[in-house]
Parts: sequence; C-alpha cells; structure tokens
Amino acid sequence: MNIIYNIAVFKISLILSFLKLFNTKIKKFIDQRSNVFEILEKNISKTDKYIWIHVASLGEYEQGLPVFKELKKIYKNHKILLSFFSSSGYENKKDNNIANLTVYLPIDSYSNSKKFIKTVNPEMVFFVKYEFWPNYLKTLKKNNIPTYLIAGNFRDNHWFFKWYGKSFLHLLKTSITHFFVQNEHSLRLLIDNHISNVSFMGDSRFDRVYSLLSQENSVDNIKEFIGNNICIVAGSTWPKDELLIIRYLNSYSTENIRWIIAPHQINIRKIKEFQNKINIDSILLSKLNEHNFNSSKVLIVDCIGLLTKLYSYSDISYVGGAMGGSGMHNVLEPAIFKTPIIIGKNYKNFPEAKEMINRNGVISVKNSTDFNCAVNELINKKEMRLRMGNNNFNFIKDNLGATKNVVSYLKEKK
Repeated sequence: MNIIYNIAVFKISLILSFLKLFNTKIKKFIDQRSNVFEILEKNISKTDKYIWIHVASLGEYEQGLPVFKELKKIYKNHKILLSFFSSSGYENKKDNNIANLTVYLPIDSYSNSKKFIKTVNPEMVFFVKYEFWPNYLKTLKKNNIPTYLIAGNFRDNHWFFKWYGKSFLHLLKTSITHFFVQNEHSLRLLIDNHISNVSFMGDSRFDRVYSLLSQENSVDNIKEFIGNNICIVAGSTWPKDELLIIRYLNSYSTENIRWIIAPHQINIRKIKEFQNKINIDSILLSKLNEHNFNSSKVLIVDCIGLLTKLYSYSDISYVGGAMGGSGMHNVLEPAIFKTPIIIGKNYKNFPEAKEMINRNGVISVKNSTDFNCAVNELINKKEMRLRMGNNNFNFIKDNLGATKNVVSYLKEKK
C-alpha cells in the first residue's frame, strides 16, 4: 500500500507540474507551496519549541479554534506552527492570533514529510477532523512525536474500514497518540476496529460559536439599514439558493423586510448579475455608508469575514449550500443568536441540522414553494420565530464542553 501510494503521489506531482503551464488554479496550488521550506528555515530556530497544528481549511480551523486557544495557555513556552491545505483557509486566516507562523502544507511525499518535520521538530502535533496524510504520519511515528486527532468524525463507509484500507487503519492506530472524537458512533466504530486510544470529545464547534456572544458583533451602518423592519440574513449562498431568493423578492412585498445576502464566493460580476435579476433596489455593503438607508430593501455583502457578525442582526436566517451539492454551511453560527433557520434539502450528512430540525429550530425546504411558505410564516408569526430561536440556542448550550474534555486529558499528561 505504501509503495502504491508514493508512486501515485509522485505521478500526481509530475502531472500537476505539467498542467500548471495551462491551468492558473493548478499553477497557484503549486506556487503556493514552492517557498514553504524557505519560510520555515528562515523563521524557525533550533532552540524553538513548536506545536504543529494542521487543518484542511477554514471550517476545520474554526472547529479547532477553542482548543488552539487553550493550547496557548497550557504550553506558554511553546510556539505554534499552523498549516493549511486549502488556499481559502490560508487566505482567510494567514493573519491570526493563534500561530507564530502560518504556512501551506507541502504535498505528502516522503521527502517533503521528512524535511518538514526535521525543520519544525515539533514536540507535539494536532490534526483536525480527518486530515490523514500517510507520509507525515509515518515520519511522526518514526520520530516518536505525540500526535493527536481532535474533533475526529468517522463513518462506516470510510475507505480505511474496508478490506483494502486495513494497512492504513493500522497506520492510524499506531501513529495517532490519541483520538478525540465528536460523537458516540465514531467512538464505537474505532473501538470495534480495535483502536482503544480514543475518547469522546464532543463537537468543539459548539464552544466556538458560543464564544461569538462575547465578541464585538456590530457592523457599521447595519442597524440604520434595518431600522424597525424584520431582517432576513441569507449566509453563504450559492446559485441554487439565490434562485429561491430571487423568486421570492420578485413575488412578495418587502415593505417591512430588509434582506442581507452574503454570497459564498465574492465575485463582483455574479453579484451584478444577481442585482439585475431582482426587481427591487439593492446596494452593496461597501457602498452602504454612501446611500439613503430608506430606499434599498436588499443589502449584498461584497467582502469576507463579516457573516457571523451579520447573523447577530437577523430575525430569520437562511443558511446556504444545501439546495445544491456544494455542502451546507454552518447552521450553528446563526443559531447562537437565537434566530430561526431555513436550509435546503440536502442535509443528510449534517447531524446537527437533523437534530435542530427535530428540535423545531430549523426548517428544510425542497423548492421555491416551500421556501416562500417558510419565509412568510416566520415573518407573520413572531412567537414562532422566538420559539424556534430559543430551541436553537438551547441546542448549542446542551452541547458545550468539547474543549474542556481535550484540555483535561492534556493537563493530565503534561
């Protein structure tokens, strides 16, 4: 398995090196990693004591953030190296308050893993959710470096539980010092596969969103834009989500309603296309301070990093992604602000959404008819909005404590 994997990595690297000549995205992927070792060698001293944290993207970073903050408190004499696999995660969080140094993760070749770990020489390592890179794991194991998985989430159909993945499952078992898993099913699944170095952690995303209540959530001019009207915030929307919104805006009165729409991807051309498809006045957030607040009913967010703050203004929230196949975005972020939530139909891989539906805090819609009915009912029924919002808030409170479970374990081992 190891030989096959390394041959595959080598071939993929060669193919990417060729394709970057014709594809800007692939070129960017390669170029982003071209100077990682130079950055490491320039910034890391042999006398430094490092903790290495690796996340795939922004979602995993946010999920692990409560634990990362506690690590800084526990290991005050250590520095932190944070690595990302995706460009979206890196670009959003390359300037953060957690890490002393933030880089891209080099491709998982044997030579890269050996050089990376030799240069950083971490005293311990934390991976989040399911970032499993065989060569990095083997090198960490060979160097006897404690390696932890936090917020692990395992499913029955994971390939390493199949007959052809047994060698990799063995690598996980022998290279991961301890598995902290999100749910009881993951715990049982690992135990059934003879992995005993595992404990229930819970989902640290609940701790993360709860902390949003203590941050400064105001955004300039938003309160004035909303006025005394009902505010609907649609977050991380994709084209199929936006189609629902366009149809609604062109069919129903928005006299006492204000919409704030935050597309998942900030693309000015597509934002202009969206504006042209709706029959009412809209404005970009970047222009809001130059505009008459009373004339526009729709505000379109054309910058990143404000969505969680904007949810704090919402009376009704729509979370995008689940109308199509792109994956639903975080339903917990609006929930902490006691808002009822509407989502699309494809939520089966999101247990928190299922539970929030069962608790009558979230409404799933399949089409425009469902969406229109849900929005109108929530607009007209204040008591329903309040009840659903409280159900969502209580769901988060009932699931706090994941960070504490990890911290308790680490303090015992220190």
